[in-house]
Order: sequence, then C-alpha cells, then structure tokens
Amino acid sequence: MRLGLALGYWGRGPSPGHVELALEAERLGYDSVWTAESWGSDAFTPLTWIAARTSRIKLGTAVAQMAARSPTTTAMHALTLDHLSGGRMTLGLGLSGPQVVEGWYGRPFPSSPLTATREYVDVVRQVLARRGPVETAGRFHSHPYRGPDATGLGKPLKPITHPLRADLPVLLGAEGPKNVAQTIRVADGWLPLYWSPNRSEAYGPAVAELPEGFLVAPLVRALVCDEVAEGLLPVKAMLGFYIGGMGHATRNFHADLMARMGYEEEARRVQELFLAGRREEAVMAVPDAFADEISLVGPRERIAERLEMWRKGPVTDLLVVAPDPHTLGVLAELNS
Repeated sequence: MRLGLALGYWGRGPSPGHVELALEAERLGYDSVWTAESWGSDAFTPLTWIAARTSRIKLGTAVAQMAARSPTTTAMHALTLDHLSGGRMTLGLGLSGPQVVEGWYGRPFPSSPLTATREYVDVVRQVLARRGPVETAGRFHSHPYRGPDATGLGKPLKPITHPLRADLPVLLGAEGPKNVAQTIRVADGWLPLYWSPNRSEAYGPAVAELPEGFLVAPLVRALVCDEVAEGLLPVKAMLGFYIGGMGHATRNFHADLMARMGYEEEARRVQELFLAGRREEAVMAVPDAFADEISLVGPRERIAERLEMWRKGPVTDLLVVAPDPHTLGVLAELNS
C-alpha cells in the first residue's frame, strides 16, 4: 500500500505550508501528492506550483470537477502538466452534485450522471490517445458540437501537442454502488471519499471483484495525538460540513453514503441541524464511531494497529490528509 499526501483545496486564501508539506512527503518517500477544488481555488494551478518544486513525487487531482471544464479542456490540463512534470500526472475526476454544478458552475446537473461521466471519460481518453480527431455524439457531450444552435462549421480536431502518455491514469470519485461499478469498468482507479476497512459492502458488490492493477485510493484524515476524542474533532467538522452542507436536503450523496454505512438516523440528524443553521450542534452530532472508522487518529500504537486493517483490503494508495510533518513521518515509518 503506497502513501499519498492529500492537500485538498484552499479555504479563505492560499493554504500556508502546502509546498513544504509536499516537499516533506517527497523526502519521506510518499508516492504521490493530491490537490482538490470546490468553489474557490482550482486543482491544477497549485499542483503545477508543487510540480515545479518537486522532482519525484507523483501528482494527482482528487478531484477536479467535471462541470468546471469541458472534457477536452481537462485533457489539455492533464497532458500539459504531465509533460511539465516528466510523466508524474494522475487525473482524478468527480461529478460533484446538483448544488455545486447548478449553483456554482451555472450548468444543469445531468439527468443521467452515469452517462455523463462515461462520455466525459471517453473524450478525455480520445485526447490522450491521439489516434485521430476527437469525435463523439453523446447525450451530454458532442464533438463537434451538434446542438440546435450549432453553426455546422465545427471540425473534428486532435490535440496539436502529442501527449506524453496515452495511458495517463484516470481515476473517478464515486459513492453510489452503480457509479462505483461503472468506475471499475471505465477508469483506472477509484477515489472513495469515505472508506471504512470493515464496510466495503456499502459501495456495492462490484468492489469484491476488482480487476488486476485497478487503483483504490481513499482519502483518510490522520493525526498522531494522545486523546482520540479530541483528535476526531477535525474529522467530525469535515463530516458535518459535507453531510450537512455539501448537497440539498433531498439529494446529498455524502449523507446517503453515511446512511448505507449504518448511520442513517445520525446522517439525517446532522443534515437537519446543519441546514437549520446549528452548525456546531451538527458537528457534535456526528458519531465518534463513524469518524473513527474512516480515519487514523490517536497514539502511534493505535494507528499502527488500525493501519493493518487498511492494508488487508483492496486499498492500493492511502491518501493522507494530515496537518503536520510529524504525522506524515509516523505513517511513513509504520508503512515501510
């Protein structure tokens, strides 16, 4: 099981220390470093900044949002950064949800998310393969554009720049069982948002039959500390925001996943409190047991014991969200 450093996205401004953490992760032997985006900073620019300061560590987006860019634009970002970094790029993509897609990007959330994702990945693959001009007549993506307002002058094109690697890895963030099953069919890997070593069935039966070489790269918050309950507070804060605020009351993929993992009543309560503006109560309503099973928190010995559970499953890459070099160092030692 390889280790990756997950830096996430910025908050109010550029996150201090991200480059230094990436350099420390590279020094410690981490295999990869990952950036993300929500509705503020983008994923590719900070990753390029990190690429310029590092030499070996792989670079990934976990995740770049599909609604933010056409699939050809995303493929351009990936092939450009792959060249600049000497072949270190991994492209992680996610569809997001209706609240973000329609509220931030001003685009309709696809009526068939599975179809939209499949078409998007196909176009990205065509660009990276560069076997010919990009052509597709999909339900959500068409190249050339064939909509009712098309000029009819669109021409099939292939990238001027030759991609460095036709097999640049494409990973997908997926939560629902059908989405996970499709991810296993069309992508090189999967980016689970919450992963419990003891509840893989929550993601559906397809997880039990992964193809050889398929990447499973969950994000896990980690903190070496003396008091487990105190160390879980940042995990609960993250869960409160995602389960309560990252989606509508009637359609929240994160809350649905928590429910499938055995915490349905608690998930709905967190939603209810968060949407009522009682955010601190929402955070405290997140069960410690749920926060604990999807994270690595506590003294070194406890983390060492729990890390063994993650190794026994299908996880190939553990993407660590850690606030300090000490935690990164301890995990590197325990995983060596």
